[in-house]
Amino acid sequence: MSTTANVSASKRIEALLDGNSFVEIGNLVAARNTDFNTQEKAAPTDGVITGYGLVDGRLVYVYSQDASVMNGSIGEMHAKKIVNIYKLAMKVGAPVVGLIDCAGLRLQEATDALNAFGRLYLAQTMASGLIPQVTGIFGTCGGGMAVVPTLTDFTFMEEKNAKLFVNSPNAIDGNYEAKCNTAAAKFQSEEAGIVDGTGSEDEVIAKIRDLLTYLPNNNEDDDSYQECTDDLNRVCEGIEGANGDTSILISNIADNAAFFEIKPDYAKDVVCGFIRMNGQTVGVVANRTEIIGEDGKATEKFEGMSAQGCEKAASLVDFCDSFNIPVVTFTNVKGYKATMCQEKMLAKATAKLIYAFTNATVSKINVIVGEAYGSAYVAMNSKSIGADIVYAWPQAKIGMMDANQAVRIMYADEIKKAENANAFIAEKASEYEDLQSSAVAAAKRGYVDSIIEAQDTRKYVIGALEMLFTKREDRPAKKHGCVL
Repeated sequence: MSTTANVSASKRIEALLDGNSFVEIGNLVAARNTDFNTQEKAAPTDGVITGYGLVDGRLVYVYSQDASVMNGSIGEMHAKKIVNIYKLAMKVGAPVVGLIDCAGLRLQEATDALNAFGRLYLAQTMASGLIPQVTGIFGTCGGGMAVVPTLTDFTFMEEKNAKLFVNSPNAIDGNYEAKCNTAAAKFQSEEAGIVDGTGSEDEVIAKIRDLLTYLPNNNEDDDSYQECTDDLNRVCEGIEGANGDTSILISNIADNAAFFEIKPDYAKDVVCGFIRMNGQTVGVVANRTEIIGEDGKATEKFEGMSAQGCEKAASLVDFCDSFNIPVVTFTNVKGYKATMCQEKMLAKATAKLIYAFTNATVSKINVIVGEAYGSAYVAMNSKSIGADIVYAWPQAKIGMMDANQAVRIMYADEIKKAENANAFIAEKASEYEDLQSSAVAAAKRGYVDSIIEAQDTRKYVIGALEMLFTKREDRPAKKHGCVL
């Protein structure tokens, strides 16, 4: 490793990779531009350390920007070093991790630097769906550099000093940093949804290492399997009470209760992430109606699925399909979130979710754990849009809408004439539920494959994953779809 490189840039690499595994590439590369006396400025490694090493014994390519060299700004040779890492990673089929601390475009190189940005964008685009790409932001990531993490699969951000922005807060009309720091990790993780996780520098590095253990090396070779030390038939007692906060349910059925949640602070009505089942990495998507605190009481409640939740789920399903990771969903949704703001986005976001599930050819398993009503249920990996196996818990309700609401619409005139309206509604609702909304009614029509006890969910899902392990499915020949 270069002895003149910035300590924090090299230390981040050392923290990320297994001990003594890093091999630097291109440590003698320097800027060619001599305009504005740039040749007089010391620029070791041209502001970025590049190379490869191991994470948990698996090959990973990495670049780490050096903010002490021209503020870590991107110029021609700086970008060329990163692009070279991408080319190598695509040749051998290994993930790329970028550790960002960059002032953006190197002004002294102007069009050469702009071309460098374009070359980097091109490399990232070509790598998308071929190898996993992960970004950690530790300092500034502004302007054109802000596109780099959004072209990768997962982004993590240091919570205090890191900045991510296209336009800085003070450059936005009507805003300033003290009013709303749009560059902060809090905003980008909770409001923008770009960032998948935040924390201290050490926590971000640890999260990247942990995530990489779940991911395959590339879209063809998979070394992400681990030996399962958990009981495959383990009974998960009490999880029927976790159908509201499905993050608890997911942890309960996972191998050794290990759940890596993606975007936990964004669109909390939908839970997304990775677990292992029988040692195999599985992507999970679940509706959530409440968040349960440590005291066992609900700290937040959610009414309906949001547009942001749909897009969050669609993004994970697309990633899983690209890298042949099975998808398991847990459905508990009455409908969509009803607000003026949501209405602007819901139809398009739902289309993205439906397209993602329908387009995916990986194994798809759905477990209906609560209420599953209307088109929101259809969008959540239902049998009608391609789920391979659908299970339902005994108390699950599947249909157009809540039975009481349906009866009030269907029997509006009769209710007005009834001597005891409440008793009439209750009688008809029970009848409607038995005929149209129960898990048994759905199973009779073939929309549910099996009704299972909640405590047996783990063993049934593992069994289905094993059965579907060799699944192959084709799609119509075309260049690509247009639902983006």
